[in-house]
Amino acid sequence: MMDSQTDSNEKYPVIIEMKGIEQSYGKVEVIKDFNLIIRDRPEQGQFRVILGPSGCGKSTVLRYLAGLQKPTAGEVLLKGKLRSERDRIGMVFQRYSPLPWFTVLENVELGLRFKNMSAKERREKALEMLSLVDLSDHIHKYAQYPILSGGQLQRVAIATALLANSEILLMDEPFGALDPKTRQKMQELVASLWMKMESMDIDMTVLFVTHDISEAVYLADVIYIMGGKPAKIVERIPVNFPPARPPSLKKDPLFISMVQSIEEKMMSI
Repeated sequence: MMDSQTDSNEKYPVIIEMKGIEQSYGKVEVIKDFNLIIRDRPEQGQFRVILGPSGCGKSTVLRYLAGLQKPTAGEVLLKGKLRSERDRIGMVFQRYSPLPWFTVLENVELGLRFKNMSAKERREKALEMLSLVDLSDHIHKYAQYPILSGGQLQRVAIATALLANSEILLMDEPFGALDPKTRQKMQELVASLWMKMESMDIDMTVLFVTHDISEAVYLADVIYIMGGKPAKIVERIPVNFPPARPPSLKKDPLFISMVQSIEEKMMSI
């Protein structure tokens, strides 16, 4: 029997597994009985979203996977092995993370320096990725505000993370600090990037954290609702809209209905 945290198709290997995760600060338990299994989807990839109220521990879960924090108890496994310092996973934070003393191009190339790749190949791949995120006209600008806008800086961070690791990408409320119009544009960018990666047969697992229900439904193929005290995953919800997600989808009655249904679930947690 499949539980609410488990992918059903057991013929595919597990890429991310979190078992019996607990987090305590002193006598206060903030996460308990947190379990998550995400299986690979060869030649498709997946976009999973953890949705939950602010402060429930969503970002902490990503920190475990990124190797930035260890849980009080439980195991974090990547491809069946305990997560180690050697595992490299791309991560995009809420606050702008590009190195401000490097140019846009230098930032994006940086993630490739750890790979056995010539300078010429690094440059070609970086320029290709910058074209995908519509930053080709800004490659020699320093990656700092106000030379670049907030949305442009997040595009630098996304391009850097995508090139640094082509298997797992963690995104921790990456649009939370942006104004509504820029946030909408970034959602559209990520949705279009996802389609392009699928057409290029890039097999990537994205784990995206947000407290914005509409954003979760717009981007995800599966949503995990996290809540409770102490927090855990309380429900797994497949999102069955087609992979192509135009902005007009948000006006679709089925989209609006799903957002409202999830909102009701969130209010009852």
